[in-house]
Amino acid sequence: MKLLILNGIVCDPANKFKSRADVLVENGKIAKIGRNLNSKRLTPVKGRGPNGTLRPNSEVLDAKGKIVAPGFIDMHTHLREPGREDEETIKTGTRAAAMGGFTTVCTMPNTQPVIDSVAGVKFILATVLQDGIINVYPIGALTKGIRGEELAEIGKMKNAGIVATSDDGEPVMDANIMRRVLEYSKMLNLPVISHCEDKNLSAMGEINEGYISTVLGLKGIPKQAEEIMVARDIALAELTGGNLHIAHVSTADSVEFIRQAKKRRIKVTAETAPHYFSLTDEEVKNSNYNTNTKMNPPLRTESDMKAISKGLADGTIDCIASDHAPHLPEEKDQEYKIAPFGIIGLETTVPLIITNLVNKKILTLEKAIAKLTCNPAKILGLKKGSLAVGRDADITIIDINQKKTIERFESKCKNSPFIGMKLTGFAAATIISGKVIMNGGRIVSD
Repeated sequence: MKLLILNGIVCDPANKFKSRADVLVENGKIAKIGRNLNSKRLTPVKGRGPNGTLRPNSEVLDAKGKIVAPGFIDMHTHLREPGREDEETIKTGTRAAAMGGFTTVCTMPNTQPVIDSVAGVKFILATVLQDGIINVYPIGALTKGIRGEELAEIGKMKNAGIVATSDDGEPVMDANIMRRVLEYSKMLNLPVISHCEDKNLSAMGEINEGYISTVLGLKGIPKQAEEIMVARDIALAELTGGNLHIAHVSTADSVEFIRQAKKRRIKVTAETAPHYFSLTDEEVKNSNYNTNTKMNPPLRTESDMKAISKGLADGTIDCIASDHAPHLPEEKDQEYKIAPFGIIGLETTVPLIITNLVNKKILTLEKAIAKLTCNPAKILGLKKGSLAVGRDADITIIDINQKKTIERFESKCKNSPFIGMKLTGFAAATIISGKVIMNGGRIVSD
């Protein structure tokens, strides 16, 4: 089986390559990248589908005017299966990911039941084989039941297939437990993804603590609830030599703590989510208490948002992840203090990066793509994120000039604060092992 991608601008940060070129795929692998590759033996395109897109069974894909990149990786998603299949499933979540240009996602373990055992990991992998349309890697829990009291079967789960461990959604409040986890991470060469939140400070909070929370009469979550735990976990990473990854960074001081830790060569990496460089807590007021602005950590201030952007630009923050967290309309359609935290993000991450980072000259296109490809691949130890010859032909094609208003989603849920916004730069095609899964805004193959 062959696929030839013609006329695109190939951008592969892992190999420091950016040039107009063609990409030849054979048997699911990258076979060759170069100019004017021979397509005589490939099936010519006999017609076009809706909106001018190529038919899904074509062996030639014209990417003229578009960016051809390694398949995007989202290292922080909540696919809700098992237990909350009413909100999302591996099938619907991977379709949403493909629509957003992601060829690989990692699913967090705070499901019902929690993925804290080999049996849970096997369930995820078996369901992915049956229902998933992209690559899915499970993340195992740090502690049993994510209660922060007793270590989970981390070593056994790694042997079963997890790529990281996390209690995301809940912090590990006991510093000694976190120390032990980081010690295990060093032995197993497995990243620990930390949800940094001091529950004693954040308890019952709803939005960022500050002027806006006071004006709106909502209970605040102080930025120190995140920063204290970031500082603690960095100190523990220094003590143990463990592999620490800080999830969903949202404050200026958190960025600075991570920056200084890297200067001291402590093993720490970090991610942020698109909402933290796109919105501030002002959006809660401007949207008239729209509960789709409620997430944890909460939207912060303008100065925090600028610090996040600077941290992305100087490399302090390694990755951008969606933190895709679907909730049903009836769950979100409640009083602000009752509504659950979380928003969907798989289908809006790429346009938010292009619109708010690339087009504003905060990140070059190469740096932006690196934060979705080779950087998360390196942290997770995946042989992904590169278009090197011989690698899996997981490819994302982006139309950086496409403008579209956010209206519909492939995800089961629609809890997004970006509905109605006009953004620029969308995934045009998603290719898994040389097979076109999404093309021109629709799923073309399961």
